[in-house]
This record gives sequence, structure tokens and C-alpha cells, in this order.
Amino acid sequence: MGGVAGLAWRAIFIEADEEAAYAEMPTLQVEAAGPDAVLLHDLAVIRTYRPLFASLAVAASASAQAIAPIPYRMDPRVPASAKRLEHTTIFDSAYKRQRDIWIYTPAGYDSKAPSPYPLIVAFDGSDYRDTMPLPFILDTLIVNKVVPASVAVLIDNGGGAARIGDLGNAHQMVDFLSRQLIPYLRSRWRVTTDPHRVIVTGSSAGGLGAAFVALARPDLFGNVLSQSGAFWRGAEASNGEPYEWLTTQVSAGTRRDVRFYMDVGEYEDHATLGGSGPNFLAASRRFRDALLAKGYRVKYVEVPKGMHAPQYWMQTLPAAIVELLNGEGDERRR
Repeated sequence: MGGVAGLAWRAIFIEADEEAAYAEMPTLQVEAAGPDAVLLHDLAVIRTYRPLFASLAVAASASAQAIAPIPYRMDPRVPASAKRLEHTTIFDSAYKRQRDIWIYTPAGYDSKAPSPYPLIVAFDGSDYRDTMPLPFILDTLIVNKVVPASVAVLIDNGGGAARIGDLGNAHQMVDFLSRQLIPYLRSRWRVTTDPHRVIVTGSSAGGLGAAFVALARPDLFGNVLSQSGAFWRGAEASNGEPYEWLTTQVSAGTRRDVRFYMDVGEYEDHATLGGSGPNFLAASRRFRDALLAKGYRVKYVEVPKGMHAPQYWMQTLPAAIVELLNGEGDERRR
């Protein structure tokens, strides 16, 4: 993924006298006027938490230097999440290189809390720090009491071949997470050891990587939040055949205790690799079908008019977090 250059985000409340100001925003669709307005897509959980997700509606501009004047106000209850985002660099012993990580802790974090905190592990960490600001999203969800206070770790995966080497069905990444990162987090933060309270998330190759590591280590990761996952890929960062390698592994293997949230854009209905590879949307559907055939718990969403870009992933990310952290959406559905 690597982010979209120059994309600027603003969190806003939608109010009755502001609806007209947003009417022309290409990535913001409102279902009703006033504070009851929400982003328009087919997640039922959005309607359950209408006021909250109205506050998380996001306006995007093509350039950070050319943001249209949009009326907005920040939720005064949301603390400055950036101040609680701790950056550190560790030596990744699996890949033999330095790796940046960012650790988010909720307001009022207590290292001696009676119950450990749920954990969210996010690939492409700088994107979830900035372009799809996971700390701000979590602060807002927590302060509105729709999810429990949670800890998150944002993992840098670089770009280009190095990124695909991390996220393209890579056993080395499983080694890094299981032997190094998760023990590191558990030794320094009060985080859960219960995989059912852990989410691993990512978009594009990160969505594939999230599914792969959870299926490899369900004892560590019990929930997958995959957005536009690149399920067309082969094994170990391969762009070649056999395509859709992880789908074949699911079909051939036994069911793991992992729950899935998947979304993909309606407009991702195109071939990969410049036309020579599998259809992106069809590959996502086949992965979903393989999971369902094995009896996995799956929530699958095709985002209307959605494309392969952060502004579309941002629309569904908060609702997906609510579902997985609260154990909602467990029914097997398409």
C-alpha cells in the first residue's frame, strides 16, 4: 500500500446546517441530515453507532496544501492521541534489519490494570499512524465507550520488494511476530495473551499478510481485519503461479480458531499484474468462499463504488474494529 501521497484527512461532525457543505465531497456520502447522518455503505453496525460514526466521517483532499474550507470541529473529549504514540526501533532478527514500530496506549493506560488490554497489530504502520489514523480512531471509539480500551502496535514494512517480502505470505514475518515482537510487547505493556482479544489488520498486501499470520499462528491472533487483501498472490512474496496460494491452503487445511472481517471495493473488479494475473475482486470472493466452506466466522463487505485506496478503507475501518473487539458479526455470512 505505502499510502497515497498528498492525501489529507480531517475528522468532522456532520451537523444539520453543514450538510450542504459536504454534498460535493467525492468520498463523503450522507444518508440523512443532521447529527444522525452516517457514511453510506452496508455495514449494519454503522446504524447502531450513528452518532459516533458521524464524528468519524472523513473528508479527503488531493493535496495537503489545497484543502477546501470545510466546517468541522474536533470532539473535545478525544485526547491528543499522538502524545501517547511511542516510537521505537528494534532489530528484527528474522529479517536482519532495523524496524520501526509505534505503540499506542489509551488514555489512562494502567500498567497494573486487573485485566490486560486487547491488542491490535497493524501492518504498514506509518499509514495507520497518519493516512488512516488508527490512534485517533481508537481514542474516539474508546471515549464513546463502544470498544474497550486497547493497546495497538503499528509495524513499519517499508515499500517495494521489502514490503512484499514482509506481507506476501511470508513465513519470516510469522517468525518475527511470534518469536520477537509479541514477546517484546507482552514484557513491556499490559496486553492480553488471549488470541480472541487480538486483532491483526492491514490493507492490500497488509490484508493478505494479516490473514496469513493469523492462520499460521491462531494461538496469537484470533481476529483478522483485512481490507482489500491481495489474495491473488502466490507463496512467499511471489507474483507468479500458483496464484491465490493462501486460498488453496485454507481449502486443503483444517479450520483454525480465527474470525475474519474482510472488505473490498466494488471497483476492484479488474485483473492484476497488468492484466495477466487473477481478478482482484474475484480472488477476494474465492478466499471468502474457502473460509466459509471450512466453517470460519466471516463478515464480508463489498464497499459500493470502493476502490483500492485509503479513503475507502477508512470508511469501514472503525465499524470493523467495533465488530471484532466486541465479538459482533460472528454469524457466517456473505
